[in-house]
Amino acid sequence: MFRIPAKSLHNTIFARLVFTYLVVILPIIMLGVYLYNWSYKNASEEVSRNSQAQLSAYLEDLDREIEWMEIQQYDILQDGELRKIALTWDLIDGVERKESVNYLLHRLTSIKSTSAYIKDIYIHIRSIGKTVSGAGGLYDFDAERYAAVRSEAEVGGRLLKLGDSLNLSGSMYGGNGEDEPLALIQIELDNEKLKESLAQVNVYPESGSFLIAGDSDFILASDDEATPILARYAAAEIEEGRAAKTALLEIDGRTYHFDRSVSDTLELSVVSFLPEETVKRPLNRFNLWAWVFAGTSVFAILIYALSTYQFVHRPLLLLVRSFRRMEGGALDIQIDHARKDEFGYLFDRFNQMLVKLQTLIDQDFKQKLMMQKAELKQLQSQINPHFLYNSFFIMNSLAKTGDTERIELFTNMLGDYFRFITRNGEDNVLLTEEIKHARTYTEIQKLRFSRRIRVQFDDLPSGMAHIRVPRLIVQPIIENAYEHSLEKMTQDGRLLVTFERNEREALVIVEDNGNIGDAEIEALYRRVTDASESHETTGLANIHRRIALTYGEGSGLRFSRGELQGLRVVIRITLGEEHRDV
Repeated sequence: MFRIPAKSLHNTIFARLVFTYLVVILPIIMLGVYLYNWSYKNASEEVSRNSQAQLSAYLEDLDREIEWMEIQQYDILQDGELRKIALTWDLIDGVERKESVNYLLHRLTSIKSTSAYIKDIYIHIRSIGKTVSGAGGLYDFDAERYAAVRSEAEVGGRLLKLGDSLNLSGSMYGGNGEDEPLALIQIELDNEKLKESLAQVNVYPESGSFLIAGDSDFILASDDEATPILARYAAAEIEEGRAAKTALLEIDGRTYHFDRSVSDTLELSVVSFLPEETVKRPLNRFNLWAWVFAGTSVFAILIYALSTYQFVHRPLLLLVRSFRRMEGGALDIQIDHARKDEFGYLFDRFNQMLVKLQTLIDQDFKQKLMMQKAELKQLQSQINPHFLYNSFFIMNSLAKTGDTERIELFTNMLGDYFRFITRNGEDNVLLTEEIKHARTYTEIQKLRFSRRIRVQFDDLPSGMAHIRVPRLIVQPIIENAYEHSLEKMTQDGRLLVTFERNEREALVIVEDNGNIGDAEIEALYRRVTDASESHETTGLANIHRRIALTYGEGSGLRFSRGELQGLRVVIRITLGEEHRDV
């Protein structure tokens, strides 16, 4: 299998074709997902509407029942027999007492039998110390019940919460201004009947419901299976889950759909719940077909990608690899193939191009190479007389002072310098040798300008040492800095030579603090980069041209104003694959 750099994969035709196919198929898949979610949302909303309608109807029925009980309770409080018993119990005889009590018991029994929600009715008659119950008859005054009902009645509300039951109450007062009522009626609602009525609200087998009074002080579940869910719902800390008409809550790893209806007059809420999978059950068939469609789409994408790779991408990679080898200088890379399609035509034309290129290389590429060598020889032959005179002057000064140690050091450096620029050998040298020569030149100049020019020459990074470069590309730039800028300065001259390296290029930076204008920098750049300028062929333009010819487009010299406010020259070397891991 052929390989191309991962960073350029998104630029390949293969990637674009697969992307185009995805652009076509993904909207269809997204439409299917949208339709599924839309159907689920509608089903969920429909379930909520039906549930809330049922819950509202349930609360309306319960409100009518409670209102009827309150009317009956009021009638009893206005009954003359109850008032007679409460006020004249000690004045009437036993027969009349019995008749009055039997009358009250008959009234209570009749009311109890007319509503399935009533568990029992009590009349607590404080004035005679008796309690009358529709189920238990007449017995001693139930002070505990009386006190509990009185305490809850002071809080307010139509329904009183006593223990685990809901109650209604009413009081009858005398005419003497007492705070305590003469008699108190208590209607206790039947929890079992309320559970049965709640169970009728459950439409689905796995659904459930529960009744909540006030701020969750009283909660009644429709069945025992709903009790754990009821407890978790009541203990939920999320305010939205507690008060919203519709909510989704996860309980024991299972998501439930809750609907809630509220009666402000009764201060009651009724909540129904349904597992989310029950809501989604009608969509299961659609969900199955959606997965089949998604799987088929993925399979189609794979088939399309494989066929595109085999018939388009792989031949293109073969062609790209052949072009890269050709760019590296290999011209004996004929593509052997048996294809008769468009790629076969391209392969044939590529092979013909190699043959023509082989015939043209002698008259074109070799001519440029010969010109490059000639320019290098010409540069080597130009030993700057000015530098030579200065070198003899330095040697004369050292001889007069009798500094034999520095004379020896200077002559060794001078010998290394002239040996490097005059030797005949390879036109390309290791960058470490080129930098060593430039450093030698700088050390010679330091002997001359040590008092007014300060030099910082960084060490060459090890990752750049084995890069091969044309000879004499660094020292002439340093020489140019001395000749045109630093020699004219009477003090505080600065020369800085640094190095930078990244994945794709190596940089040698020479910077001084001489006085130069932006217009001069721009003119220098034009002279160096303009191949038609013949008067600069042995200077910076020669260096720029040789680097560009060796390393290709993007390499060469770059000029700008540096941090020292002088000229900053950057030697940019674009690295090939062979130098990436040096």
